Amino acid sequence: MNKSKRPSGLTRESWLVSAGRGTQPGDPLNVPLVPASNFILGTGRDYSRGEGTPTWEALEEVVGGLEDGRAVAFSSGMAAAAAVFDQLPAGAAVVLPTDCYQGVAALADLGAAKGRWTVTRLDVAATADWVAACATADLVWLESPSNPLLTVADLEAICGAPRKPSAIVAVDNTFATPLNQRPLSFGATVALQSATKFIGGHSDLLAGVVTTRDERLWSALVMSRTLNGATPGTLEAYLATRGARTLGVRLRQAQTTAGLLAQRLEAHPHVAKVRYPGLPSHPTHEVARRVLDGFGSMISFDLDPVAAGGGRADDGALARRAAAFADDVCGGVTLIRHATSLGSVESTMERRAAVHGQEHLPPSLIRLSVGIEDADDLWADLDTAIEGAAGRLSRPS
Repeated sequence: MNKSKRPSGLTRESWLVSAGRGTQPGDPLNVPLVPASNFILGTGRDYSRGEGTPTWEALEEVVGGLEDGRAVAFSSGMAAAAAVFDQLPAGAAVVLPTDCYQGVAALADLGAAKGRWTVTRLDVAATADWVAACATADLVWLESPSNPLLTVADLEAICGAPRKPSAIVAVDNTFATPLNQRPLSFGATVALQSATKFIGGHSDLLAGVVTTRDERLWSALVMSRTLNGATPGTLEAYLATRGARTLGVRLRQAQTTAGLLAQRLEAHPHVAKVRYPGLPSHPTHEVARRVLDGFGSMISFDLDPVAAGGGRADDGALARRAAAFADDVCGGVTLIRHATSLGSVESTMERRAAVHGQEHLPPSLIRLSVGIEDADDLWADLDTAIEGAAGRLSRPS
């Protein structure tokens, strides 16, 4: 496995471009696709499921160096999460956020139903409760900013808290990326990236990466990947590495635009609430200023059907009209894509309460992943869709 580290003084953006490449005369500049399952014996690399391939290793070098740790690549973000859960002993105590990616929540609930562990849920912003949980939990699973409420956890306090020996503090860092937040530097045991999202950045692959500075845990994660067959595809690893090269410029453009759109949405007469860590109105804005290097490109906002003429606040059918309002807005955009997932060059949006397992969310909450399109073009598309849907909502049926 590749163990090269980011040179002292080299910025992470430069590392993204320079790492994971050939180094010897005659080497290809880009590590090529190596679609091999087995190798000539005697070199130390026998079978790719156990020893990996140069294509996987290029991705692991790039992502691992961003956190100054060692990375293990997986077939998806969920495969990466499952490998972390795979490290738990029988009867383990797991702590999850109340606002948590539905796939991880379902994985945790399934294990609890089978008696493998117990699950406790905490509000992401309840820092004192998380600090207390570190003393007894076997796995403290944080997601920051959270999905989709974008609450920012105080990683400095939580990851630095005294913890149970052998406990794992894991941070899903997908929304922030290692450019905006580095959980291992705060004391987390592992940082997880769904490379499907910002790392790949082009909606064309599934992959996940876990990074740690614990050599024993790194070896255990590799073993979990080997035994469970959660290996990344050769093409997917190649595309994720290629996508990572432009993460710096993509994220810089997208989060600048996201900050502008969040301000405009907050002033919009048909928007009830905007969640963006960069807004002073955000409940964890001060924590975000302290732990993040940038506020990211994810926004969630709730539409206001009452302001749009959709009924009185005490009307029992208001939630249904709120959902219809949001669905109409999502169906009315043309530049922004009505699609799930996030972190790509194109902007996407969806009503999250329509997703299985997310029914507890506000019915009109829309999650918007801002891409690299022109900011004014995106705003024109979004505003037109909101105004059009509001007009249709206010018409007598």
